[in-house]
Amino acid sequence: MPSSARQPPLPAFEVRLTAPDLKPWLSGNAGVPGFHTREGRGAGPHVVVLAAMHGNEIAGAIVLDRLLRAGLRPLRGRLTLGFANIDAYARFDPRQPTLSRFVDEDLNRVWDPAVLDGPRQSAELARARAMRPLIDTADVLLDLHSMLWPSDPLLLCGAAPQGRALAAGIGTPALVVADEGHLGGRRVIDYPRFLEGGRAATLAEAGQHWRPETVAVALDCVAGLLRHLGMAADDDPALPPPPAQPPAQRFARVTELVTAATASFAFVREFRGGEVVPERNTLIALDGEREVRTAHDDCLLVMPSLRPSRGHTAVRLARFEEG
Repeated sequence: MPSSARQPPLPAFEVRLTAPDLKPWLSGNAGVPGFHTREGRGAGPHVVVLAAMHGNEIAGAIVLDRLLRAGLRPLRGRLTLGFANIDAYARFDPRQPTLSRFVDEDLNRVWDPAVLDGPRQSAELARARAMRPLIDTADVLLDLHSMLWPSDPLLLCGAAPQGRALAAGIGTPALVVADEGHLGGRRVIDYPRFLEGGRAATLAEAGQHWRPETVAVALDCVAGLLRHLGMAADDDPALPPPPAQPPAQRFARVTELVTAATASFAFVREFRGGEVVPERNTLIALDGEREVRTAHDDCLLVMPSLRPSRGHTAVRLARFEEG
């Protein structure tokens, strides 16, 4: 493929979900618009669950809206449910569902203290700065996301060992991936607070955008988190029952982050996230004149972006680890 080639347009995506009206929750009660805190009777951690970090990822918003309406309250500690990028979310249009990911920039790439404390201005930075004092009180954070391209659901636990332990405690979905984040900036799970002490964060990629099964996976993640921390009973009516047989989780560590260097990055075929390429040195993509090949046998493809923009993550390559 010549380096001057351009990406083909995105396909049409079917939106099978209805974005909930967030107006009842926008005032909040936690000092940040769109954030609601409920207290348990006993002492415990402060748990923050985020949704709509990207404005077009509505499955997590459906989950938080459902839990707030159901009156979910923790048995102990504090539980904060927060709608993150409410300005981008307000722009969501099911006829053009990919256009409301953010207003000015990706809200999940600005969680570096140097950026938050710096002079740069954007709608997302203003929102992150408003959220930051509350995030600074969190002991545990779960960030609910979904994916544009077909992929098995997974938990991204970042680089810290406590993130991996938290993902194991949540218990679902079956795949947990440790990574170092993106070249484009820090995610909220990479925020320094969650890399030190006993605090932890993980990110759930619950499935493909705009599909009912993605909502179910995200809800299971919240339920698994709260039960793991002793903050919800098995029979809590606001949550789905625990699985009769929890999935056997597999853990993988990213060995290479592939970032598109040209506007003509293209996979040799349409890979699915969670697919395993058996042999090392297998050609998987062309980035202009550069060949992208697997670096080892049994190479797990994590969330391949079939139309990556220049400078954005195209795919993570990962290796399974035991234990």
